[in-house]
Amino acid sequence: MKYFKYIYGLPVMVCLFLASCKKDVLDRPPLTDYVDGQYWRGEDDIRMYANAYYPNYFNGYNSGFTADYTPVRGYTFSDDLTGKNVQSNFESSIPTSRGSAAEGAEWLATYAGPTWNFSWVRKSNVMINRLDNVAKPKISTEAYNHWSAVARFFRGFEYSRLVSVFGDVPYFDKEVADTDLATLYKDRDARGVVMDKVYDDFKFVMANIRENDGAQYLNKYIAAAFISRFMLFEGTYEHYHGLDAARAKKYLEFAVEAGDYVINSNKYNFTRDFKSIFSSDNLAGHPEVLLYRTYDAALSVTHSIGSYQNGTEVVGVDGNLVLIKSFLLNDGKVWQNSAVTGANSFTIADLVKTRDPRFEASFYDKALVPSATLLYGFKFASRDALTYIGKTYPAAWGSNTNTSDAPVIRLAEVVLNWVEAKAVLAQYFGAAAVTQADLNKSVNAIRNRPLDAAAIAKGVLKTAPLTIGSLPVDPARDADVPDLIWEIRRERRMEFVFEHTRLLDLKRWKKLNNMNFSTNPDYFLGPWVNVQTEAPAYLTPANATAGNVKVKKADGTIVTYNGTNAAAMVGYWMVTNATNRNAFTDRAYLAPVGQAQIIQYQEKGYKLTQTTGW
Repeated sequence: MKYFKYIYGLPVMVCLFLASCKKDVLDRPPLTDYVDGQYWRGEDDIRMYANAYYPNYFNGYNSGFTADYTPVRGYTFSDDLTGKNVQSNFESSIPTSRGSAAEGAEWLATYAGPTWNFSWVRKSNVMINRLDNVAKPKISTEAYNHWSAVARFFRGFEYSRLVSVFGDVPYFDKEVADTDLATLYKDRDARGVVMDKVYDDFKFVMANIRENDGAQYLNKYIAAAFISRFMLFEGTYEHYHGLDAARAKKYLEFAVEAGDYVINSNKYNFTRDFKSIFSSDNLAGHPEVLLYRTYDAALSVTHSIGSYQNGTEVVGVDGNLVLIKSFLLNDGKVWQNSAVTGANSFTIADLVKTRDPRFEASFYDKALVPSATLLYGFKFASRDALTYIGKTYPAAWGSNTNTSDAPVIRLAEVVLNWVEAKAVLAQYFGAAAVTQADLNKSVNAIRNRPLDAAAIAKGVLKTAPLTIGSLPVDPARDADVPDLIWEIRRERRMEFVFEHTRLLDLKRWKKLNNMNFSTNPDYFLGPWVNVQTEAPAYLTPANATAGNVKVKKADGTIVTYNGTNAAAMVGYWMVTNATNRNAFTDRAYLAPVGQAQIIQYQEKGYKLTQTTGW
């Protein structure tokens, strides 16, 4: 059976069992009933079935203008970012329905999480069933074990996401007949029970999946990287939320084990600059990227993520002063204690030169009016893209025709998952202390990435290593978080800005109160700007009449533009009319199930319990 053409960065058989070759068909989970009688003949058939998982779980930058599970546009709800007017709110009422992607669109846009839908669990259970009952005699034992591991990996992936959103969920470990209503309409299983099943699936994966199944196919290293993510999440969630100490320890130990597998392989490293990860047309061979999604205009597989950081387009929320202040100086110290010249300056020009290099690689070096905070993110656009401001953009950086490849999982996440799990185990579970060697393999390996020529030309320097005996003294550290864990959390914040992690991190650390912007006035501020020289477009008669252009001085004095005081408009930019989001409670850590799903169960004579707190 021939494989040809590359979609998503891996070969996909074209038109097999499909009515047409339209791209939207290729993006759908394939039906299974109409091919069962003549399918599962060997590994080619099994691989074709498994290929449908890729665009669902390894989204990358998604496609076209679709924003679900994407950086920049899909993960806009966090304490890093502030928009004009009222901030986006947490869900405050039970939705009408949450049973499909369409019905869950609002949830996806805000939280980038799954809906109350178990079709992908069923897909994995169907795959396991067919492997056991149809394909097993036709393939080798090694192949059977590998493909069983693939199915169990994606089942664990889906349940990890469902649990992170809903907590307790019904667990299905086999294909359920549509006549088996008692099973189909079973109530929720306890979170710990479900995640123990996920743990078992992932253990099977690590023991049986292939180390190499071909370029851009799921393998043991990629699986281990994701396992480190999901086991860290659940282990820390169980710990910080006081759920189950034994389970927390077990999951965290598995996160370390999975991280060890990737790190100790020495297959990946930090020998390319940070910017190259997010704006390259070809990530093949990138030493830090374990899996990526390929985009190709010739195949009409493109995205829009780079366009929303091209200097003109806007997402609506941008980096705030709290995020800015979290970045270390290049001497490895916080701004309050650093001896670096300009440490106390929050002008964009000084921030670019004095902060950790990831600041310069993530934010444009000039104030841009399209940004709500005037700090414009360009982590996911090339340096060349911003030379087109005020001009016509090329297809690569305009509209939904971007072709930059998307990193799906990368080494930086693995090492930070790994070192955090080790630190939490040491701090709370009596495990061995984190050593300097551990930091050198994780935090300091990241900090030692090479700088690209453009950054060097601006005077950007690498950040000094993190040392066990001389951790930064941060006046802003939460009192309940030890210094080392605080610095690991900071490293995640600098590394993953605009990516998938921040809200999930706040949830697992039990720190959603950070989303209450009344706790820090810096949430409503941007960098220090001279509006007259850096953002003169704001100094209009209309804005003078409205009184909505303001800066805040270092002493807290607010200056409002009145049409005659342009020279005085120097200070921290105040985001236009920015106010806090509505009050929320701890129930925001989990999502409610839709009322339609509750009623559906009732109509069948069964009960679906609503999420705790709702």
